[in-house]
Amino acid sequence: MTFEHEPIEWDDEITLLIDRLEEKSAEGGLTRQERALMDVIETVQLLDPEGDGLHEFWQSALDHTRIINSFDLVGSSAMVDVLNASQWCQTRHEDRDQYSETESDYLATIEEDLYEALSELPDLVEEFVEDELTE
Repeated sequence: MTFEHEPIEWDDEITLLIDRLEEKSAEGGLTRQERALMDVIETVQLLDPEGDGLHEFWQSALDHTRIINSFDLVGSSAMVDVLNASQWCQTRHEDRDQYSETESDYLATIEEDLYEALSELPDLVEEFVEDELTE
């Protein structure tokens, strides 16, 4: 399924912060706020419109609960709602093409909400960084 969605581009300050946090993560632990930011950024990359979207997210070995909590922590209730609404994908076939027509239609509806929620993320992440991660 193809969506009219441009990939999210983070501003330079966020990109530099992510680079620093990746280094810090490799060296040791991140604070919960830092981990939340990394979860959000990594999940957005996974939800690229060129891939299998939410199906791919739920079929991955990620800590889904932590990621949902991370979106909540950065203030994206719309993403929390989308992820919770699509949680049933976790128990489906590995191949998205094996979904029934009803399942495919329902997931397409959820993914429309997903890309709307993603469009709000840059502002929410910027605000979160200012409030929680600015030294």
